[in-house]
Amino acid sequence: MTATKFAVVAIGNAIVDVIADADDAFIETQSLNKGGMTLIDADRAQSLYDAMAPGREISGGSAANTLAGLANLRHGTAFIGQVADDQLGEVFAHDVRAGGIDFTVAAREGEPPTGRCLILVTPDGQRTMNTFLGAAQYLPESAVDKDKIGAAEWLYLEGYLWNAPESRAAMTGAIAAAKAAGRKVALTLSDAFVVHGHRDEFFELIDAGSIDLLFANDTEVRAMMETEDTEAAVTALAARIPTLVCTHGAAGAEAHHNEEHARVPAEPVAAVVDTTGAGDLFAAGVFAGLAEGRSLADCLTMGAVCAAEVISHYGARPEKDLRALVKARLG
Repeated sequence: MTATKFAVVAIGNAIVDVIADADDAFIETQSLNKGGMTLIDADRAQSLYDAMAPGREISGGSAANTLAGLANLRHGTAFIGQVADDQLGEVFAHDVRAGGIDFTVAAREGEPPTGRCLILVTPDGQRTMNTFLGAAQYLPESAVDKDKIGAAEWLYLEGYLWNAPESRAAMTGAIAAAKAAGRKVALTLSDAFVVHGHRDEFFELIDAGSIDLLFANDTEVRAMMETEDTEAAVTALAARIPTLVCTHGAAGAEAHHNEEHARVPAEPVAAVVDTTGAGDLFAAGVFAGLAEGRSLADCLTMGAVCAAEVISHYGARPEKDLRALVKARLG
């Protein structure tokens, strides 16, 4: 096996977040799914944007956020995703590259435009996401750089992209390339609605040995195992996959790796400002810990440290030196 250049190569949505404050009345009036993520079309994106308060534009996308955290932690990363040849596409590409992430996928000409996620943050810190995928869902298999995948310790797949046929084919090809190169594959389930639409397909991947690490939260793991009992769901799912990482929000997180189990509490935060990207940055800490050969418990703690940083401010990209925060916490 050849040496690796990247800790993680990720395939995910290339989108720009538009974040605005909102109260619960606005969420109700707009019939939004508070705390969740809803896919919307171009017309709905425009009408909701028009109704929102002034927003902050920050490059996002779940897997891209994770890579931003990993780059901040000084680990090599590469991103595979699709933007359009427009202003938001330029913004996204600039932000990703400026953050130290390798990104070389050519912009797509014509419609639809670059994807955007309209995020409403309520006073309790909850984020309600409404995503217009735009060009992101048209990622072609030809954009998958097999050499980069072969030069990475991990291929990381964003579950959101499994919904679109073209990007799903790209991800399937990437899995084959990773396995052919002897690399490991991680998948984040992304949201319960993704699980509801593709549960059987995800289990086919898991049972075929195509997924080495699965990231999920309480809602997603319950959806996978079709039960309301979170503990039972985690136990059952962990028995089917080499490594399962499940986050429990303010209750911390746990991981199962073969017969090993670890659980850590959430890190203290002075004030929760915006929970956007908490899971994404948690994954960044876990990947960094794995790359550094740390224990399962330390990997989870690193994830908790990264998540705590990102929920202390607006936006899903870190603003502080995560490496310094981890060193202060773990040494």
